[in-house]
Amino acid sequence: MGPSANILPCGQRLHLQHGPIDLIIGVDGNKQAAFHIAKDRFSTVLQELSEELSELRLPLTGNTMAPLGQIARHMDQAARPFCAGTYVTRMAAVAGAVADTILDAIKLTMPMRAYVNNGGDIAIHLAPGQAFTLAIAGHNGDDLGRIKIHYDDDIRGIATSGRHGRSHSLGIADSVTVLARSAASADVAATLIANAVDLPGHEAITRMPASALDEDSDLADLPIVTDLKVLNPQDAAQALANGRMKAESFINKNLISAAALFLQDQSETTCPRQLSISQRTSQHA
Repeated sequence: MGPSANILPCGQRLHLQHGPIDLIIGVDGNKQAAFHIAKDRFSTVLQELSEELSELRLPLTGNTMAPLGQIARHMDQAARPFCAGTYVTRMAAVAGAVADTILDAIKLTMPMRAYVNNGGDIAIHLAPGQAFTLAIAGHNGDDLGRIKIHYDDDIRGIATSGRHGRSHSLGIADSVTVLARSAASADVAATLIANAVDLPGHEAITRMPASALDEDSDLADLPIVTDLKVLNPQDAAQALANGRMKAESFINKNLISAAALFLQDQSETTCPRQLSISQRTSQHA
């Protein structure tokens, strides 16, 4: 089946789907022109990625050769600053990189605001004076808080990762939401921070090799989390602290702008100004 494109029942948003790629696009501006250019650019995305998929699934090191395709190069550029001493593949950036790529095409129509949402990894465009307010939703539909981004903020990408997401996780976070300069960079960082929310060897955590669930997983035989029992508050707080330490290291390196981390009934946030977390969770700003 080839790519499909449909205007959603609201009449305001475009749905693009091809294989595992599923995008929702919103535009404040010339919607007809923006949606047309988005559909045209999307038509080749899956084929482009498929041509280099085996290489993109390999662990990234400083000596890894750069890929050839436009989206693959963007994935490489987003993941490479995070790869020192860390297991990461360029697939950690794929959802965000696709969102960034489609948004770059839409920006040619000069919208006031636009977003491309690829399963929770979101690329955004803001014209001067514009802002976006977005909700943070939990895996069970709970309202976890709000994100507010202004034009002057150096943030154009949002991504969420965790053990309840579409991909396997090495950590126990329910979710981690990251704000960064691009959706691809946020995507990589959210994956690595979610991996760091962990309690190695804890009896409440069940793991198995990623390859046992998906022989094509880019995580190979690394132990992914398959189940988590209820933690006592002290252990949950320690796991979140481990993740926050990773998030702050990325902030200090200017790789991301902010992160919000959630585990059971607790949360951590690194930037209260842009991330307003619900008071339903205990939080440490």
